[in-house]
Amino acid sequence: MASKRSQPYQPLLLRILHGITSLFAIAAIVTAFWTYDIYDGRWGRIYLPKYTEIEGIHGTFGLWTLLIFPLFVFYAFNRGQHRLIDSNSLVKLAEFGKPIWWYTLHRLVNTVSILALTLAVFSGKMMNEKWLPEGELNHVWYYVHLVGWLILVICIAIHLLMNIKVGGVSLILSMFNWRFRSEDSPKLWRRNFSIWRDRFGMSTVKQWLQSRSLLKIIEIFVLVAIILAWIVSLLKELLF
Repeated sequence: MASKRSQPYQPLLLRILHGITSLFAIAAIVTAFWTYDIYDGRWGRIYLPKYTEIEGIHGTFGLWTLLIFPLFVFYAFNRGQHRLIDSNSLVKLAEFGKPIWWYTLHRLVNTVSILALTLAVFSGKMMNEKWLPEGELNHVWYYVHLVGWLILVICIAIHLLMNIKVGGVSLILSMFNWRFRSEDSPKLWRRNFSIWRDRFGMSTVKQWLQSRSLLKIIEIFVLVAIILAWIVSLLKELLF
């Protein structure tokens, strides 16, 4: 199915990975607030129904987010890197009020959103599920986790506003359009993956690691954080 070229178009794989990641992240945010409202509430609460299983549900959504997140990160920092900050972002941000300033700010918000989600899922893995039910509310990782989700909520709100400013409502709606161009067909994914796998080697990894660009440094930081989150999670299962 080919989409009209005049309409905003988002690659199908981006829509899928972005959609699933967003769905799980938003579900985790909602259940995170519910958990906070039941077990904490020191900075305000709305007295949601006391559902003791909500923390486990929150953890499940957080886990699903962590499962799909690496795929989204890999796509975003490679095929989708033109939607993130680049080496000239600081220079472009000096052109306040111009269209390039808004586009650059949009890319900056996209990048910060990925970092915020990284902080949220990583800090969540550092926590113990028994802390809140037992009233242990002063652990450092719990505060970090709260801050991470708060930053993520702010980033999502600004991300939506930036989308409307840069591309209008049609840009947001394009993320929910399931039409795709012929060159973007899922039938080609297997072939494209095979081509990428055949070209992949130690020289590619070495070149990737030697890159000094800010975006590559952020990508490495995010991927290392995700790997450490899984290592810590496995160690907790084995040792406790």
